[in-house]
Amino acid sequence: MSKAANSKNLNESSLSRLNRIHPVTNVVFNAIFVILALVCFLPIVFIFIISITDNDVIRQQGYQLFVTAETFSAEAYEYLWSQRLTILNSLWVSICVTAIGTVLGVLLTTVMGYVLSRREHKLNNFLTILIFIPMVFGGGMAASYVVNTQILHLADTIWALILPLAVSSFNVTISRTFFRNTIPDEVIESARIDGASQWTVFFKIVMPISKPVLATIGLFLAFGYWNDWFQSKLYISSDHLLSLQAMLDRMQSSLDFLTKNPTALLGDSGALRASMPQESVRMAIAFVVAVPIACVYPFFQKYFISGLTVGAVKG
Repeated sequence: MSKAANSKNLNESSLSRLNRIHPVTNVVFNAIFVILALVCFLPIVFIFIISITDNDVIRQQGYQLFVTAETFSAEAYEYLWSQRLTILNSLWVSICVTAIGTVLGVLLTTVMGYVLSRREHKLNNFLTILIFIPMVFGGGMAASYVVNTQILHLADTIWALILPLAVSSFNVTISRTFFRNTIPDEVIESARIDGASQWTVFFKIVMPISKPVLATIGLFLAFGYWNDWFQSKLYISSDHLLSLQAMLDRMQSSLDFLTKNPTALLGDSGALRASMPQESVRMAIAFVVAVPIACVYPFFQKYFISGLTVGAVKG
């Protein structure tokens, strides 16, 4: 017994030494992580600094790393404030699209992933291949446009911003892998023996213990919906249905959009172009778009990392 215990202690000691991180290595890793964090964070700070820098200073001296009383200017945000009715309307569209699309996308994705995770399902192999094909081959933009506009008649409706992005093969694969490796078959079988239907099993047993994958898929979808402007460019012609990103893209690319807008500044359009702080406005727009969705991530980070790790490593 003593020899076995000594052998066990030696094995545990060896594993402990193998898993131990040298202090120097730990310092190096921490330094690398700090540098990577700064690389991700500093561009946002730099964009904000440019957005509050006087446009004349930017033209004469280029971008500034620091703002002084002489170089400070709030003209960019004053200009955006003058367009607040248009921006608020587009913000409301983006919020609605992001909220509805995320909920709908999470529901559809997890349902599909759960069905594919059940090995006893008769069409499991066929459906798996059907989901996998779009990850390799795509129908192209023209085919998608014809289907969405001519067959589904989604053009110039809010559903054109929601349905095309609701489900992706990648998200379904993550969901399927999570359910297959996390949800014990015994739990589902016992619930079915007790008379629970498939919907009852899914909503009352599977979903409550699937927070990691729900947060992962939800964040993927929320980021996609919030940052999307291309769907508006393809399918939306009414100004009141433009998402925030699409509307701000128009503001950057064409001042004519502002001069024709009911909330635009009054006066000659040429004078408006001359007085507009163009560079700082572009940076202010980028800052306004990036900050809200960035503030959401920390609240879901734990579940996001857990769900993404399960889907990537155990697949």
